Amino acid sequence: GAVSRRLACGDVEGRLETLFGRVRAIQSKSGRFDMLLCVGNFFGSASETDWAEYCTGAKKAPIPTYVLGANNQETVSYFPDVNGCELAENITYLGRRGLYSGTSGLQIAYLSGTESQGEPAPAYSFSTKDVSELKTSLLSTPNFRGVDILLTSPWPRDVGAFANSAGEIDTKKCGSKLVSDLAASLKPRYHFAALKKAYYERLPYRNHIVLQETPQHVSRFIALADVGNASKRKYLYAFSIVPMSSMDPAELVKQPQDVTENPYRKWRKEAQQAGTAPCAEEETSCQFFFDLNKREGRKRPSDGKERGNSQAKQAKKPPQPTGPCWFCLASPEVEKHLVVSIGTHCYLALAKGGLLPDHVLILPIGHYQSVVDLSSEVVEEVNKYKSALKEFFRSKGKRYVLFERNYRSQHLQLQVIPVPLDHCTSEDIKESFIAQAQEQQIELLEIPEHSDITQVAQPGTPYFYVELDTGEKLFHRIRGRFPLQFGRSVPPTSCRRARLVRGAGGDAACACREVLASEALLALPQRADWRRCAAERAEEAAQARAFRRDFQPFDFALRA
Repeated sequence: GAVSRRLACGDVEGRLETLFGRVRAIQSKSGRFDMLLCVGNFFGSASETDWAEYCTGAKKAPIPTYVLGANNQETVSYFPDVNGCELAENITYLGRRGLYSGTSGLQIAYLSGTESQGEPAPAYSFSTKDVSELKTSLLSTPNFRGVDILLTSPWPRDVGAFANSAGEIDTKKCGSKLVSDLAASLKPRYHFAALKKAYYERLPYRNHIVLQETPQHVSRFIALADVGNASKRKYLYAFSIVPMSSMDPAELVKQPQDVTENPYRKWRKEAQQAGTAPCAEEETSCQFFFDLNKREGRKRPSDGKERGNSQAKQAKKPPQPTGPCWFCLASPEVEKHLVVSIGTHCYLALAKGGLLPDHVLILPIGHYQSVVDLSSEVVEEVNKYKSALKEFFRSKGKRYVLFERNYRSQHLQLQVIPVPLDHCTSEDIKESFIAQAQEQQIELLEIPEHSDITQVAQPGTPYFYVELDTGEKLFHRIRGRFPLQFGRSVPPTSCRRARLVRGAGGDAACACREVLASEALLALPQRADWRRCAAERAEEAAQARAFRRDFQPFDFALRA
């Protein structure tokens, strides 16, 4: 994997000239760095005059700079969009909380502000709920092992346990327990913080229990001082890093000589013994939570009262994503070359690693999580796309199967997959979904023809839903775990080829391998997992052009 060279920096407090002067000097001496990550207070009393020149473009940052948000009321106004935005050329505010993954594949988790003492949290603070939602969204990604970098402004409470001294800072009293909880869960390889005007590089600590768990990578915590401080304390830290995702696993988990015990283990254990979870784990937003100390997931009661009223407020305007989103059309992460049609409220794109070249997605342009959250005009356009696709596929001798999985996904994706008419009747398709579901103890209910999914699913409830182009619908309310590939898959037991694949070292955790890719429907078992089918970009673009050309006569968006 490619090595990227990063710089991390403590509180800038508006001293941009000093900071960028220092960065220029470093770059002319030792070559270019890929990005500068700033934690702590980026703005301060020195900001006004200087900052205006960056905003107008009169001055420009010499390196792509990513910053965290305000830690106090005075600087809140510098961040026009709470969800992250470009502040000036080359200077980007990451957002309140989320995951930023650059083109290199490096994963950077971030949390802006200081720990809030109460609810609701002020604009410059994060709450228990923010931390628990950030954890849930990351821990639920398949095969989550940790993040490359974690950026927070406050130190984590008790980071000095089992470690070298932090000088005059008493780590037992200073810092945020929520940040400790976040760091313990996300297992960052580097964790940067500031606000204490001190430099402290903690010895690396381990993320596994020796002799009880398989070795994992170590974490390094580094607190940085304020830019240009008189005591010459270190405020800029240079490091090279290869993304975890492209490292050799053995290399990744190598333990350095000076590795210590995990500083957060002690009070996580106490919290468990006391029967209370660490304070950041009050689950309100999500009904399923992976406890890091156990291998398997466990259910948590969710507090329905809280969810009910927050949902009502949300229906008006699409909620904003908590971090970069791969499917918001306005987002830089969108793979534009896959887009085949753009309406007023929705767009159509080829699926990345689709089961077939004409496997498409219907997606809302705004950030909606599920069909249940859509406003009526968006629903209307979704239906227009459905009937256009039905006509289009029928003209090619095919019928479509549509499904949605509202579970661990932050942006609604309606998967539309064509099946040749002569392969099977809609009855066959329905039966094979039901048979699969029974095999995996998933209850799939048929929804009466003229009723709607919004009548059976409440906003915020996870569900899986299938619709045939005849209007027949199947619905499953997800209550615990749910195989993410279901709908694309058959359980290995019912697909001999898939069973052989597993025997040959295939991923045994892959609970299922495809209803639609099964011999019964499409005979494509090798295309079950989208990660294995990431066709080359050029091939994808060619497939998109071909689809666009064929779909044109049916595309109402072109006639609008």
